[in-house]
Amino acid sequence: MDNRFAISEYPNTASIIKQLDELIRKPIYSIRPETLKIYIEEYYGKRCSGSRKMIEEAKTVIPGGVQHNLAFNYPFPLVFTKAEGAYLYDIDGNTYYDFLQAGGPTVLGSNPIEVRSKVIELLNDCGPSTGLFHEFEYKLAKKISENIKTVDMFRMLGSGTEACMAAIRVARLATKKKNIIKMGGAYHGWSDQLAYGIRIPGSKWTQSHGVPRYIFKHTQEFFPGDLHDLEKKLQLNRLRGGTAAVLIEPVGPESGTRPLDKDFNKGVEELCRKYGALLVFDEVVTAFRIGMAGAQGYFGVSPDLTIFGKVVAGGYPAAGGLGGKKEYMKFLAAGLQSGEKHKKALVGGTMAANPLSCVAGYYTLCEIERTNAAERAGEMGDKLIKGLQLLIQKYDLPFVAFNQGSICHLETVGTLHHAIQWSKPWEIPKILKATSERKKEMEHMGAAYMAEGIVTLAGSRLYTSAAYTDEMIADVLTRFENVFKHIGIIA
Repeated sequence: MDNRFAISEYPNTASIIKQLDELIRKPIYSIRPETLKIYIEEYYGKRCSGSRKMIEEAKTVIPGGVQHNLAFNYPFPLVFTKAEGAYLYDIDGNTYYDFLQAGGPTVLGSNPIEVRSKVIELLNDCGPSTGLFHEFEYKLAKKISENIKTVDMFRMLGSGTEACMAAIRVARLATKKKNIIKMGGAYHGWSDQLAYGIRIPGSKWTQSHGVPRYIFKHTQEFFPGDLHDLEKKLQLNRLRGGTAAVLIEPVGPESGTRPLDKDFNKGVEELCRKYGALLVFDEVVTAFRIGMAGAQGYFGVSPDLTIFGKVVAGGYPAAGGLGGKKEYMKFLAAGLQSGEKHKKALVGGTMAANPLSCVAGYYTLCEIERTNAAERAGEMGDKLIKGLQLLIQKYDLPFVAFNQGSICHLETVGTLHHAIQWSKPWEIPKILKATSERKKEMEHMGAAYMAEGIVTLAGSRLYTSAAYTDEMIADVLTRFENVFKHIGIIA
């Protein structure tokens, strides 16, 4: 097992939380309106005309003009035609530094030849899918099992959302209990039962439009980082069917935006053992980005089930899966297949584990391991954040920059740091209004970064990859400074 990790020094979470608390109490600092207007007129108006035209045409047949939430950018989505290494290229010929990284899976950088050549070879020989077993299904599962200690078995699925759904079904069959507890603010895909308490802790069902409230009868949330609150929920559930599973993002909700103390995961594990609940680690972002052993290897925790996302297909389609200990993974096979009599969890996916995804995932993991890409990406994350912190200090801004290895955060308005106290549900409309105002300024900051050639995730999260160099990071910091020079109080 490879025990090299991307995190060189775990962040001081108490200090970060304090800074974030102060950030949301202060007025909103953002790009000045007159500067934003120049960016829109000079950059988007003159250099992105091809994107504007195509998006306007796309809106006639695609709701909103794009097919993926991450592509909704202000003032309009850009159309990208090429990805290579640390760069993205748009339809108008503009070049960008890629810190979106397809939402996190491309630890090696985009479209590496070492993986692409194997995919092309597979397509020539087999095609993308047969609907039948392929040798790389085994090779990929074996590779994951060899590196992540708690994964005795692995079942590939179509997405992280599907893997979360499967985890809940497995946990209920294994424990014969009903309730699921998730960390408030965490994102575990968009399935009905887990669309609860997303993004803003304490928001309950208010962000889950289109989902009937009765669906959440057996779903609860606990406050991030609060073991006492989690235990209260576990105790209460003893009176109402027990707790089947506790789901957490190991570096904190929304991939570490609200960071957790380093020993928090061990505390959750102890409570799960005490109350007979399965511990489910959502490693959609952290697996193979924190290190080959996952976040669980870094924190020294032994989850019962592990959720995987896009990286297990190397950023190629059909990207997700569920891994775990054999006594629980048996519920993904029928009784006769596993040698025991038991019910099989309802899962499916015609295109899951297709040959294309499996060959891409296998060679991606091989390359991450061979090149020590996770640690290299983490080094680039450290340098990016240290540079941003110096710029924040130089321009006397209230912004907060921190990282967990190659998962980097630049919080300018603190939208996701808001929370709703369980005892004050009447504050929900007020908090949601405040986050809406701050989200608007996140979009404006993201537009300014994009005009400077920096693609981020929602203007606040940045993933570094092993394709970055010191020279690139230095250039990126210069571009960030071009934005920071034009920050003012907005409201």
